[in-house]
Amino acid sequence: MGLKLEGMPRNTSMHAAGVVICRKKIADNVPLSRNGEDITTQFDMKEVESIGMLKMDFLALTTLTDIKKACDYIFEDTGRRIEFGQDCSDPLAYQLISEGDTDAVFQLEQGGMKKFMKQLQPNCLEDLIAGISLYRPGPMDFIPTYLKNRADPAHIKYLTPLLKPILEKTYGVIIYQEQVMQIFQNLAGYSLGQADLVRRAMAKKHRSELMAQKDKFISGDIESGGNITGCAAHGIPADVAAELFAQMESFASYAFNKSHAAAYAVVTYQTAYLKKYYPKEFLAGVLNNRIDKID
Repeated sequence: MGLKLEGMPRNTSMHAAGVVICRKKIADNVPLSRNGEDITTQFDMKEVESIGMLKMDFLALTTLTDIKKACDYIFEDTGRRIEFGQDCSDPLAYQLISEGDTDAVFQLEQGGMKKFMKQLQPNCLEDLIAGISLYRPGPMDFIPTYLKNRADPAHIKYLTPLLKPILEKTYGVIIYQEQVMQIFQNLAGYSLGQADLVRRAMAKKHRSELMAQKDKFISGDIESGGNITGCAAHGIPADVAAELFAQMESFASYAFNKSHAAAYAVVTYQTAYLKKYYPKEFLAGVLNNRIDKID
């Protein structure tokens, strides 16, 4: 009986923010089930995507309510309306982050993150985006290299000069999925769509799909009727291209989506700004938004 049960699903879980979008009535395409009050698909996310459904994750953040409450309190107290535009450059907000005074500051509340921010000393949004992306299992191994290269750019080493425009902002370290895509596009002649398929294969650790790309990345597939030129067409030796592919393969499963990190970094900046200039109103907003949570 034990062997018959082995490998069977023990429960059905539901993604907190996953939404399946379908052109037709969804029940005509996918079997559905009730999960409490919610209706969910009986297929998992991979099966849903394989039959052509679109799966989107719509994330909600309590922090956005903190910001809204704080801004309402500031208007109530001072008559000032705080409207955050595109500008994220206030030096005192970054000073607060660099000092580790980040209780209630989005993404930066843990002790390890406070310590990292003191080492990083961010002074612009690009630094915050990188910091949020690096402080996770996997990329954390690259933090010493990133900090060393940032302190002294003379330490930066590129396998080929063609990598410089892609990795210059991150001091020679591959941090983002978008950088992996740019490498495939700029160094091996992949289209944007082809590069995105490779990015997905790397992120989801589909090894067989990845290995199928290795020869194309190094030598191209023009001779077999494809349109990928390969690194060889850009004067990159095969051994260098193979080493670069291996680097991307080992790191891409950890690489973060920069657009996601950038959105988070903007919220981080806004909470740091409010804490620096309006601590009473900001902390009142945070506490009132969690008034039923004892911790």
